[in-house]
Amino acid sequence: MIDDNEFKTRLEQRRDFLSSRIERIQKDVTSAHSSDWSEQAQERENDEVLDQLGNEAKQELHDINLALDRIKNGNYGICEKCLEEIPVARLDIKPEALFCVNCAQ
Repeated sequence: MIDDNEFKTRLEQRRDFLSSRIERIQKDVTSAHSSDWSEQAQERENDEVLDQLGNEAKQELHDINLALDRIKNGNYGICEKCLEEIPVARLDIKPEALFCVNCAQ
């Protein structure tokens, strides 16, 4: 049996961490650049990496919010494809999982 409260707490903590991370990334990306051309090139490369990290964090945050909605609606831990219960071991690794291992492949 899945303990929704445990997973809800974990998901909320991860959500808060990601929200803070996204905010820091956006702040870094929008900060002023150096007037030195070679430094600007390096800063722009760094911005591209930060953008990618921000995009990944936004996607994970979206998935977490969907998982929290499923908890609220009472269908957390149910595979979206086969409608079977997702094993707790999978949810321990990926608490925002939409699919069981078989359907995820």
